[in-house]
Amino acid sequence: MEYKNRISLRLPNWDYTWAGVYFITTCTKDRCCYFGNVVNGEMNLTNSGAIADVLWHEIPNHSENVELGPFIVMPNHIHGVLIIKNAKDEVINYEERKDIVVQRFQNPGKNSISSIVGGYKAAVTKHLKRMGYMFAWQTGFYDEIIRDVYAYCNVTRYIENNPKNWKGDEI
Repeated sequence: MEYKNRISLRLPNWDYTWAGVYFITTCTKDRCCYFGNVVNGEMNLTNSGAIADVLWHEIPNHSENVELGPFIVMPNHIHGVLIIKNAKDEVINYEERKDIVVQRFQNPGKNSISSIVGGYKAAVTKHLKRMGYMFAWQTGFYDEIIRDVYAYCNVTRYIENNPKNWKGDEI
């Protein structure tokens, strides 16, 4: 695979190991509906979807200082909120960090958003393939730094209403 023309959507002045609240979306390869279907605005999980759900809830057991916010498994993607806390058990305000410029590394390190999401995707893939299911994720994922309570409420509402809005999201 060639990635030379791939553009990073990550903020160049943000360290994704910093404490913060992150809205994550990752899709299945070719947006195949491995995880279930939506009927009357309700998500019905397949066995694959149940595995994706259970393994998301395992993230705090494998990553330090991580809590989970709202989450949903949809037919061909997941949405979830990851909350990374610092050693003092506080989320650091975005405004306190936005002027800091850091050197970006090829390997983002342990407990970064990339390593957490990558570990989750690898675990789902491993378990599903072990069970004999054909499965693949789309390369990469989308993240958004949630900067305030208003944005957190909007993301929560979006996640909660995702099954009801599925008709507009289907390909």
